[in-house]
Formats: sequence, C-alpha cells, structure tokens
Amino acid sequence: MAYQTVNPANNQLIKEYPPHTDADIEAALQKADALYHSDWSKGEIDQRLPVLHKLADLIDSRVEELAKIASQEMGKLIEQSRGEVKLCAQIARYYADKAKQFLAPVPYKTEFGDAWVEHHPIGVIMAVEPWNFPYYQLMRVLAPNLAAGNPVLAKHASIVPHCAETFAHLVREAGAPEGAWTNLFISSDQVANIIADPRVQGAALTGSEKAGSAVAAQAAKHIKKSTLELGGNDVFVVLDDADLEKAVKIGVQARLTNAGQVCTAAKRFILHEKIADQFLSQFTEAFRKVKVGDQMDASTELGPLSSKDALETLTRQVEEAVKNGATLHVGGKPLESKGNFFEPTILTHITRDNPAYFEEFFGPVAQMYVVKDDDEAVKLANDSHYGLGGAVFSQNIERAKRMA
Repeated sequence: MAYQTVNPANNQLIKEYPPHTDADIEAALQKADALYHSDWSKGEIDQRLPVLHKLADLIDSRVEELAKIASQEMGKLIEQSRGEVKLCAQIARYYADKAKQFLAPVPYKTEFGDAWVEHHPIGVIMAVEPWNFPYYQLMRVLAPNLAAGNPVLAKHASIVPHCAETFAHLVREAGAPEGAWTNLFISSDQVANIIADPRVQGAALTGSEKAGSAVAAQAAKHIKKSTLELGGNDVFVVLDDADLEKAVKIGVQARLTNAGQVCTAAKRFILHEKIADQFLSQFTEAFRKVKVGDQMDASTELGPLSSKDALETLTRQVEEAVKNGATLHVGGKPLESKGNFFEPTILTHITRDNPAYFEEFFGPVAQMYVVKDDDEAVKLANDSHYGLGGAVFSQNIERAKRMA
C-alpha cells in the first residue's frame, strides 16, 4: 500500500511516504503501552486537558495552512476545508471543557450501601480512519481518548499522508507525551496484527463495509471492543407541501458537498408525485449551472473526486446502473481533464433489481425516485442496507415528524 500525496485536480504526485516497518510498529506499541501504565493515563484528568486546549489554539492559529494541505491532498473545496479545520478546534476545546464532567463518577441509589460507576482508561486503541474528512476523523478519535487517557495508534487513509503526519505533529506540539497519538503508515495485515496484540484493547474504524467487516471480525476474534461507522445511502424526502425552492437549494448542497463523498450525504431523493416533475426540473437546472474546477479556486462549486480510483469506481457504477435500466437524466461521465472530475449526474427510473438501488454512490450522483404517498415514501426509504440518516421536507412539521 503506497502512501502518496497526489493532487486530485491534476493527478500530479507531490510526495511519497515510506511505510512503517513491523519494528516501527513494535516500538509504537511499547511507547503507547508504557504511557497507558504511567501516571499520564492513570492519574488525574486535569493534567491531560491542557493539551486539548493548546491543540485547539494551535489549530485556530493555522486554519489557512491546514486547509490548503487537506484541499491539495484530497480535493475538498478550500472553504470547506477551512470549515473542517475550525470544527476540529471546536471539538478539541469542547472535550477540554466538558470531559471532566463526562468522566465524573455517576452515583446510583441503592438500599444496600453506596453504588457508583467510575470511568477509567481501558488501554491502547487502534484507529483506522478515512480520507474524506482528513482532520475531523482523527480529531473525533483523539479528543475523547486523550481526555480519558487511552493512547491511540492511528492508520489514516493512504491518500492523505500529509494530513496524517501534520495532525500527529500538532498533537505533539500541543504537549501530548510520546505514545498518546502515533501515526502509522501501515497495511491492512499490519492493522490486523495490532488489533490481535494483547496490549491493544479496542479498535475504531470509519470506512467501507469491507474494511469494517475485517476490523470487526478481528476485534471479535480477540474479544475486544470495536466501534464502526460505515457507509450510508441517506434519503432526501420532498413531500407535496414542501417549499421547493428551499428543498432544491439544500438538496443540491447536500449532494455535492465534498464532491458527494460523504457517508451522510443525501443520495436518494424521494419525491411526491405531485411535485416530482417540478423538483426534478429545478434540480436539473441547478446541477447544470454548477461550476466544476480546481478546489483551490474560491469560485469553484464542485471539485475533483479524491483519487483516480474513486473516479473509475463512480464511472463504472453509473455505467452499470444505466446498463441495468436506469435513465441517465443529466451528466454521467468524467470530464475531459487530467484530474478526477465527474459531471454532476442525475439518475432516474432505478428499479429494485438494479444494483444501483442498493449501492452507495460516493460522488456527485443523485438518484431520483417518485412515490404516490407518504407510506410509499417510508417503505422506499427503509428499503436499504444502510442506516445513518435522512431528511424530510414539508411545511407541515407534524407530518414530517411522523414520517421521520
């Protein structure tokens, strides 16, 4: 597995990072395990929280620098990267301010004496994280675990090594001791070996179902805790009494944010038959007006997909969907470019026997479905292999709540 920084706007190789060896992993495990058995992890939380405060301040002072690294490496629009960086500072500060309260003992009433629940660190954690939010995905693992005293070994996605390395340097600069957060450029087999190691007590993954299944199986085999956040195929339901102008505007944003590469993005648009034609017409017009271009240009509305592999996968999915009966309403192919750009695309008439019906499309592809009433909308929305989320647009809030 090559760890490389490649600009997805032109597929130019910027830097290649050498992988960590098994000896490097053993050294990292020793440091993390030693830290877990030290006063840093076992002692008072007050000594750990200042690191999160300092980390938040460091991130706030380097928003532009960090945003440029992320956008150049995985293609996110520069303004969206700025937002992600600022969110990371907020997360660090939130746990710095709240973790002591979260981890305080919880008393329980009993007639048999005193009873309470205490919270203690459990040990070294192995985290496997994705590229689509290259800082946020790391911060949401680091902040609570650092506060709790759990050292973390982190394997980031192979296409964002610069973000991974930069984040690790920030954590150390903020005052975290060696072993609190260790970045590793490693393979899936090496991850499995780390999870199996008796010094590791848990695993966390955000990523594909395939990767999640492998991590869950390995954690279960060795009776260890695991948390997984996998794919999504969220619905965007528009009822016949919805404000269509607002629904279209938000729907376009919900599908195209981060070039459509978000697990909780709107992907399946379920339209009441009374407004379906009008919504589709307005949505199509908005898609056709989207400015596709370099992610560093502030005027760009849709940047490149994260990698050449991502572009090829999405292209193949759209072609297979059409081959199996879907109608290509607009878009449907990569743009002629050195980069990984894909046209804003709308698919209609997707039947249940079409593989696209159950697939997650990680890119700027919207699927449109038409239903006759609320019951049919609910049935269609729930006919999915995925969970995560959804949205309902109606001016009748009680009706929308019932559907949700």
